[in-house]
Amino acid sequence: MSKEQVKKPETASRRKFLTGAAAATAGAATLGFPTIVKAQGPISMRWQSTWPSKDIFHEYALDFAKKVNDMTGGDLRIEVLPAGAVVPAFGLIDAVSKGTLDGGHGVLVYHYGKQNALALWGSGPAYGMDANTLLSWHKYGGGKELLNKLYASIGQNVVSFPYGPMPTQPLGWFKKPITKVEDFKGLKFRTVGISIDVFTGLGAAVNALPGGEIVPAMDRGLLDAAEFNNASSDRLLGFADVSKVCMLQSYHQNAEQFEITFNKTKYDALPAKMKAIIENAVEAASSDMSWKAIHRYSQDYIELQTKDKVRFYKTPDSVLARQLVVYDQAAAKRKDNAIFREVEASQRKFAERAVRWFLDTQVSSRMAYNHYFGKKAPAKKA
Repeated sequence: MSKEQVKKPETASRRKFLTGAAAATAGAATLGFPTIVKAQGPISMRWQSTWPSKDIFHEYALDFAKKVNDMTGGDLRIEVLPAGAVVPAFGLIDAVSKGTLDGGHGVLVYHYGKQNALALWGSGPAYGMDANTLLSWHKYGGGKELLNKLYASIGQNVVSFPYGPMPTQPLGWFKKPITKVEDFKGLKFRTVGISIDVFTGLGAAVNALPGGEIVPAMDRGLLDAAEFNNASSDRLLGFADVSKVCMLQSYHQNAEQFEITFNKTKYDALPAKMKAIIENAVEAASSDMSWKAIHRYSQDYIELQTKDKVRFYKTPDSVLARQLVVYDQAAAKRKDNAIFREVEASQRKFAERAVRWFLDTQVSSRMAYNHYFGKKAPAKKA
């Protein structure tokens, strides 16, 4: 026999086997056995922050994205662009809602014009709560449900995750120290949210601007004074180049936090496992951000004084007390805003017991600091 003759039966047999195997596979599929599905590849999301690329806030946005990218093993890849890359900072929520962007990083008060109740997530005295306590209210005291209701009521197709408690923000940067309420009269001042009403009530002429536009406006004389947020952001954005006086402590934003938003349609389409990773990444990023803030803000606070020759003063108690009165007047003007009143009532109920607990149990840091580092006075009085 030739080699060809020897091989023919084997070849025929193999073809018969392969044909039968294919039929069996088809039959298995028909009977409902699992089939192999080709992987779709990583999900990509394009985000934007409301911060300039040089601000530490944009760094926080990048930190969150990296946590998600790493925790999903690259199955979800979030790219974060700085403010203005796609839309202006104040246009972020609309861009996310419409799907122009898949998500973003900002603060709730930037959407204040759409629904004044958003100011209650950080723009105001928060009934004595600090930002961490306010986040506790959001997660466990009904805030999450109220925020979902609020966004639905104004047609925003977003999923929101408040996170990242901020320390109490300075009163702001000025040409000379603020010694009394009357010093605000006619002052061209930058702030946002319901704080617009508060500083207007103090006598200022208020202009709301995104973070990246404040220092240029002060440099051109369009603003006399402004507040933004913290020692690191203020230093990076150049506040020390246009002012050498910073007033510490204020009730206008003593409990603010950041906000991570996803386009709801895009978020809802994600696998359950990926959603769980995102929710846990939010909380991991929240802790990491607050720890990084303590480290970086304290360094820049010293360098603003030693290298940039900034003078820090404590806001007078008379100004702080007046802020509370003027805030109450501003909030009272929202009596016809049902969801504002609902959020307000929920926060007051939570704050009454949570802040009382905190005040009764938390020991003052001043005595221990003075004991170990010598008696050092707080920021000078104006």
